[in-house]
Amino acid sequence: MHKDDEQDQALDLATTGHEAWKLSAVDGYPLPQGAGRSADADLSRSRAHWISRDTLAWDVQPGATQYSLAFSGDGGIGHDQGELTGAYRVLRLTPGRLTEAQRAKWPHLASLAALKVDSRDADLVKDALRGQVVAVERDAAGRLLTATGVQLPGVLDDVYGKAATAELGPSGRVLPKLAVWAPTARKVELALYRSADGESRTVHAMGRDDATGVWSVRGLPTWKGRYYTFLVTVYAPAAGKVVTNEVTDPYSVALAAGSARSRLVDLSDRAQAPPGWTGLRKPAARRPVSVYELHVRDFSASDLTVPKALRGTYAAFTGQGAGMRELRKLAADGLTHVHLLPVFDLATIPERRADRVEPSCDLAALPPDSDRQQACVAETAATDSFNWGYDPLHYTTPEGSYATDPDDRTREFRAMVAGLNGAGLRVVMDVVYNHTNAAGQDARSVLDRIVPGYYHRLTADGAVANSTCCANTAPEHLMMGKLVVDSIVTWARAYKIDGFRFDLMGHHPKANILAVRKALDALTLAKDGVDGTSIILYGEGWNFGEVAGGARFEQATQANMAGTGIGTFSDRLRDAVRGGSPFDADPRVQGFGSGLAGDLNGAPGNADAAGRLAAYEDLIRLGLTGNLRDYVMPSGRKGSEVDYNGSPAGYAAIPSDVVTYVDAHDNETLYDALAYKLPPGTPMADRVRMQVLSLATVLLGQGTAFVHAGSERLRSKSLDRNSFDSGDWFNRLLWDCSAGNGFGAGLPPRADNEDKWPFARPLLADPALRADCAAIASARARFGEFLKIRSSSPAFALGTLAEVQSRVSFPASAPGVIAMHLNASALDPRWKSITVVFNATPRTQSQTVAALKGKSATIHPVQRAGDDAVVKQSAFDSTTGTITVPARTVAVFVQP
Repeated sequence: MHKDDEQDQALDLATTGHEAWKLSAVDGYPLPQGAGRSADADLSRSRAHWISRDTLAWDVQPGATQYSLAFSGDGGIGHDQGELTGAYRVLRLTPGRLTEAQRAKWPHLASLAALKVDSRDADLVKDALRGQVVAVERDAAGRLLTATGVQLPGVLDDVYGKAATAELGPSGRVLPKLAVWAPTARKVELALYRSADGESRTVHAMGRDDATGVWSVRGLPTWKGRYYTFLVTVYAPAAGKVVTNEVTDPYSVALAAGSARSRLVDLSDRAQAPPGWTGLRKPAARRPVSVYELHVRDFSASDLTVPKALRGTYAAFTGQGAGMRELRKLAADGLTHVHLLPVFDLATIPERRADRVEPSCDLAALPPDSDRQQACVAETAATDSFNWGYDPLHYTTPEGSYATDPDDRTREFRAMVAGLNGAGLRVVMDVVYNHTNAAGQDARSVLDRIVPGYYHRLTADGAVANSTCCANTAPEHLMMGKLVVDSIVTWARAYKIDGFRFDLMGHHPKANILAVRKALDALTLAKDGVDGTSIILYGEGWNFGEVAGGARFEQATQANMAGTGIGTFSDRLRDAVRGGSPFDADPRVQGFGSGLAGDLNGAPGNADAAGRLAAYEDLIRLGLTGNLRDYVMPSGRKGSEVDYNGSPAGYAAIPSDVVTYVDAHDNETLYDALAYKLPPGTPMADRVRMQVLSLATVLLGQGTAFVHAGSERLRSKSLDRNSFDSGDWFNRLLWDCSAGNGFGAGLPPRADNEDKWPFARPLLADPALRADCAAIASARARFGEFLKIRSSSPAFALGTLAEVQSRVSFPASAPGVIAMHLNASALDPRWKSITVVFNATPRTQSQTVAALKGKSATIHPVQRAGDDAVVKQSAFDSTTGTITVPARTVAVFVQP
């Protein structure tokens, strides 16, 4: 009996074991060590984090327990009846503390306990990393309490950090060399094939550099043009055993059709380039920058002026089809860049035409509001020729389905770049390093079958995070970050790409994107054939998912990229012009450019129109400055003090930090958004004017202007808000106006649009909403005029906050009107000032500009020479400094 107990206590050793713990002054049966708790041993999960060679972070509470890392080269550790099974060795662990540096580097792990690798076992670390690793917790008597798999990225970066400077992939012009980073592999061999799909092959041993974890082999000149894969023998947690994966090279620069094998080519070989490639002359890098977002297949798939065999391919950019004629005209108007949606190797489009299946229905014969078109398109969506392409398979090889011959993809891609450059346009490439199409042991998984568990971002239990849509990569890990930089540099040097748009850039560390900028800036014409400083960078700085709020690192988000000159898309002006947000249940919520200023549609979401309009107008004014956080608005508030859904509206430090847009490939096109939002009876002529007014808020502001291809010609996707897999039919870009603008192609695909069908059906059935040639021509002409105006003065290309603050002002205006005055003195050789009046109301408005009182001002010569009779009704009264502007019109006046 214990002195604090009131009654005798009993212990049955036959049922409880030979050790017990007793709580003082607490009656009841003693608590045997481990009683009531079975071992928590789930080896399919990885809840421990090996973050450096000497530190494990784990959610445990060290006490009278023992910790270790069990490891097995043959991956045979299991669990049965409360104990580990199989043969394994052990690294001893002792309780410690995370350093401040470790807490800062791994903020999401900062609250976990630290366990230190016993210095006596330090020489076992590299052995442990080349097999299965299990974190083990035992009680003082050695009984198993907890066992879990271990996440390895941190320790791999620490131990094999020298690999950051290794040359990976194919190299060597005479004697080819192949190198792959596979530090956890037991063995790596090269399988060399004689053909793209034949079985005849030779297998070659690869040597391992123990300092870097890189495996390499030097070949013979006869290897040139051969196909290859790596045979990687490695422990794969997804399989729960050691496997031998046959996998392509993640640094592939050429592939067999279908992407099942890499190909050994030298990108400097003349056979890989079109005539004149080495001497290609690029259009000058001009400011202000304007970008035209285009999909390779959309560009020509429906263009009957392009030979049938070339439609939907790179080759369409080298000819004289209607699309190329139009791009040349846009360049002449002032467009500077064409942005191509993903053109790297994709996972979801069959590369051989013979393997593709297109819709067999007569889609054009079906009613404009029918659901049969979308059903027919859905039947072949998985095997047709179309996908946006945000499903990367190999990051540094051109997509083969866009080539007339997938084996000639490199030359054809380069010919496309040359064709666009020859048209006066620089080329931006949409890159998607934030995720892969698959992970684990999936056949379409490349990175994860070479270094399992490394290249992807894992959740607390070791599952692959998928907040991006798919298997999230982890550019915060050394070698994934290196892959991003190396890949971008290859595209810049070998393909002469002039800009890069990063998909979901907020899932990248800011440091990774800055490393890209630094690597590009080091490229010179003399050394590399390109001027890297002229290459533009921008991306989606959205803040969400497991990395949101800096949970794992400083992200490349909107606010964080301020001052870098790397642009982020601004949703502020977009929402203010369109109205509401892309995620509204009711798509009829109106904005400045969609009728809120006097053309209300009666939808319940448009209550408090006056208050919302005023707030939207402030967002647009701020957007016209480049969304500058420290710009002082007419109200006296800084841009950062203007509200946007509870967040600061202004976030940029300089105008080039921002990409301004009102539509893109995501969500409804601008025309479709206005179809939902403008009152149903709005005449087509007024729809055109509101389309143009909305686009003008983009084209006449500071920063990078971004326009979705076809918006200048009223492009519709038949109200489809997510056309990523909607086939050629819903994604048509129609250069022939007699074919319409794409509206009325049937109800948009059910998967992402069915909830909007009740709104869509009556609109699609209305023939008055299908734009004719006159409407399309008018929209295109006005768009071209605003491009010309944008490029007509350096006042639209201010570079600093100080310049914008001193030169851009917003005179007080009536609701539904925004006036912007640009002081161009000592900047523009022709004009002292430029004044822009956006009148979004259905009435003529008079706008007083105090700076013009007693001065002379005339309508911009571009508008004066144009064929828009309405804008020519605009007038200026010098006595009062008043500009009068017709309804739904943007007028630009210049002061000589």
